[in-house]
Amino acid sequence: MDSLELLLQRRSVSRLTSPAPEGEVLEAILQAGARAPDHGGLKPWHFTLIHGSGLERFSALLRKVSIDDQLDEKAIDKATQAPFRAPLIITVVARCQAHHKVPEWEQVVSAGCSVMAMQMAAQAQGFNGIWRSGAWTDHPTVRQAFNCQSHDKIVGFLYLGTPQFAAVSPVQPIDLGPYVSEF
Repeated sequence: MDSLELLLQRRSVSRLTSPAPEGEVLEAILQAGARAPDHGGLKPWHFTLIHGSGLERFSALLRKVSIDDQLDEKAIDKATQAPFRAPLIITVVARCQAHHKVPEWEQVVSAGCSVMAMQMAAQAQGFNGIWRSGAWTDHPTVRQAFNCQSHDKIVGFLYLGTPQFAAVSPVQPIDLGPYVSEF
């Protein structure tokens, strides 16, 4: 699959199983993330790998937060099970810093680009994943667990693994009419 085909056929996969990317494959995924567009050369991202026993610890964290927030049993169970949707999760934090030319929003977008690059690198190597965000990215206890400072943003959790099922239908072209105009 060439690069353009990879981009045009991109599809998130939520049903993931072992094996997870590791070794040189994981190194290539992380290198791709570190090559994201980066105005000012700030490298405004940090990647935390969650796998093995880390999935258990992340599950316990999400369970504790759900209980502390007085969520119902269904939500607590869903949060507790969330880390086990894939054998590897990469938490991506935008490590934002004050800069006279690079505003915070650009640094967050750069970290977001790193997530996309890592997902594409995973897919190029026979793996796949899904980028998840939601309320946990802003939760103070979760932010603390990932050593976020006041200006840092968790841009998402990239779940990676081996797709459990092959895609059932090809990706169809998007009608660009509503999304493209000329100046």
